[in-house]
Amino acid sequence: MGLREYLIKRIIISIILIFGVLTVNFLIFEAMPGNPLENYISRLALSGREDIQQLVEQMREEWGLDKPILEKYTIYIRNMLTFNLGESVIRGRTKVADLLWERIPNTLLLLGTSSVFAIVIGTVIGVLAAYKRESLFDSSMVLFSLLTFSLPVFWMGMILQGIFGFQLKILPIFGTTSIPPPKDFFAYWIDRIYHLILPGFTLFLFTYGNYVLLARACVLETITEDYVITAKAKGLKDRTILFKHVLRNASLPIITNAALTFGFILSGAIITETVFNYAGMGTLVYNAIMQKDVPVMQGFFYITALTVIIANLIADLAYGVLDPRVRYG
Repeated sequence: MGLREYLIKRIIISIILIFGVLTVNFLIFEAMPGNPLENYISRLALSGREDIQQLVEQMREEWGLDKPILEKYTIYIRNMLTFNLGESVIRGRTKVADLLWERIPNTLLLLGTSSVFAIVIGTVIGVLAAYKRESLFDSSMVLFSLLTFSLPVFWMGMILQGIFGFQLKILPIFGTTSIPPPKDFFAYWIDRIYHLILPGFTLFLFTYGNYVLLARACVLETITEDYVITAKAKGLKDRTILFKHVLRNASLPIITNAALTFGFILSGAIITETVFNYAGMGTLVYNAIMQKDVPVMQGFFYITALTVIIANLIADLAYGVLDPRVRYG
């Protein structure tokens, strides 16, 4: 199988997966107890709106709520594929797509930054730990990685809040920006970064240990191969051997893990964002679950699944570039 056929096969599989995810997403919410339309009506009544009946009829027509399940499923698939995700129950007539788009930049900034640092620093430390195996550096790095990876993320966040927020009082412990936010462009982004430090560092501590342990294990499997001995005999520097030869051949599991990390990036960090009251996707879906806002939950799960599938597709393409043997699998 050539590279082109390999790519076509992976793309077709990804498309099938998307429809599979949409089907499961639809069935889960169909099987949930309660009636989301009744919840929607009750919230409209509390808001004091007078056009409740008109809004309910519009919702019935838009989502086919009074139609047979097969027709309802067809309407649902059409709406999801066109990103017509409906309207939020807890935010009045606000479109779910607008709510998600409002939170996505914050989540990308938080999880994107912490994930990149965790992957790069964790992988480098893991490679060095494998190179210096059974040394004090190796033992201490493995121990610290296991410690941070095992501790509850909310506990680490609260400890950091207590040290840097309450004791030292040098970092903000809540929010995405100051209230009110600075009007100057540079002052605004400095303030954003300032509020990003504690939640970002919490996620970094929770994530990077996984990459330390994974990179160390992968490198240990390949560092004794014959080509490594040959490279040393040619007089290549240890750094070149480690990062250009050994890491490249050991990188496929790391790429898979990184793809999953970035695939779930839009799902937000529900616990961390809640602890720091960070306005990201995590807090949005937490509020949606607590208040049974079905349209937001459906849209959130769909977007999350979509990013995971796309991230895995990109990882598959990276496999074909890094390891030509994969193309003929």
